[in-house]
Amino acid sequence: MILKGKVTKGMGIAKKFIYMIYESFYNKTGVKLYLGTLNIKLDNPYILNLDYIIKPEEYGGNFNVQVQKCKILQESAYIIRSEKNIGDKGDYKEDIIEIISDVNFREKYKLKDGDKVELIV
Repeated sequence: MILKGKVTKGMGIAKKFIYMIYESFYNKTGVKLYLGTLNIKLDNPYILNLDYIIKPEEYGGNFNVQVQKCKILQESAYIIRSEKNIGDKGDYKEDIIEIISDVNFREKYKLKDGDKVELIV
């Protein structure tokens, strides 16, 4: 399945959050994450098909973190969503996804807000 959307600005707190889940994520995947996310506003809301869940006790947080594998710009990556954002009750609606990887996509691919992207899930 292909998801289409545009790069968008986040809340600016991803570095702290990624640092919190870093070790647990590495233990599950073997991936050493870049400390940031690439936020994408999709054309339509998207419900994740989970590959992993990171539980609050694994990272010291308050909510489960949903994780789904994806590919973007030919790179392996992951969509993450805090369970507090399910049902449009949290910081982001379900048409916003956060991409994590060992890649800084904005830097490597010179992405800026408004650039169109496609993900394979």
